[in-house]
Amino acid sequence: MRQFSAEDVRAALDWPILIAAIRDGIAGDITVPLRQRHSIPVPGQADAALLMMPAWRAGHLIGVKLVTFFPDAERRINAAYILFDGRSGEAIALVDGEELTAKRTAASSVLAALHLARRDAARLMIIGTGRLSEEFASAYAANFPITDIAILGRSPARTAALVDELNGQGLPARIAREADVEDADIVVCVTSATSPVLSGRLLAPGAHVDLVGGFQPDMREADDEVFRRASVVFSDFAAARGEAGDLIGPFASGALTENRFGGELADLIQGRHPGRTDGDQITVFKSVGHASEDLAAASALLAADTVSG
Repeated sequence: MRQFSAEDVRAALDWPILIAAIRDGIAGDITVPLRQRHSIPVPGQADAALLMMPAWRAGHLIGVKLVTFFPDAERRINAAYILFDGRSGEAIALVDGEELTAKRTAASSVLAALHLARRDAARLMIIGTGRLSEEFASAYAANFPITDIAILGRSPARTAALVDELNGQGLPARIAREADVEDADIVVCVTSATSPVLSGRLLAPGAHVDLVGGFQPDMREADDEVFRRASVVFSDFAAARGEAGDLIGPFASGALTENRFGGELADLIQGRHPGRTDGDQITVFKSVGHASEDLAAASALLAADTVSG
């Protein structure tokens, strides 16, 4: 069985390859059951979570991602991705799931933003300083004319370290100021917050919001006003509606109703959703991850390995 390390994933999947693979995968014939989530008690700590995300293309490949989330651990998220041959059932690859997830999450959000954000968006704000923040900065800078990346984090040391890392990659990053939300063209939230870190009243007309971090009912990154003002698209509506606090709260309060949501990422790709319709429109992409994205990314990784080998 072939094993792909984090370094293998980074080397093989640049942003054009990955975004194209996810676009084609979501628009294709991948079957995706609703993911499973299990709560796991941990003595003396907050409950952990186990997520299982299967997907397959009949007769081609079967993939499943296993993810653990331990909120009190130093390394909160761990993941592995396994690929099986869709004809024989043989396990053919084990992929570093954290790197695959980080790359495909950023690529999927940027794919949505290419339909939802203004194409001249130049000011990017990222709230959060974890593993995903670096990927989002890189992915957006590669696909939009980004001239400013403002980083907002709870830890001054981690924020400064991320800014230094991005500057070292040639990206125009800096520590955020309070007013940066009001000036941002794109706001990305990649936190594990349990209360909103983004206020909708501060968003400028024409802003695009990327909500990524919250994937459990007790996690919340945006307040109700974000959803009152915005047109909303989801990576997976069923999963987001049932699991994400960012939607459970606004649906409960009436800030968001089912007849107002814009659709899913697949609707954007396949032309069933028009995307941004005017320059002042505020848009939101709520990502909870979708197993088709993992399978598409892993398939591209396997194809690149076959070509290079």
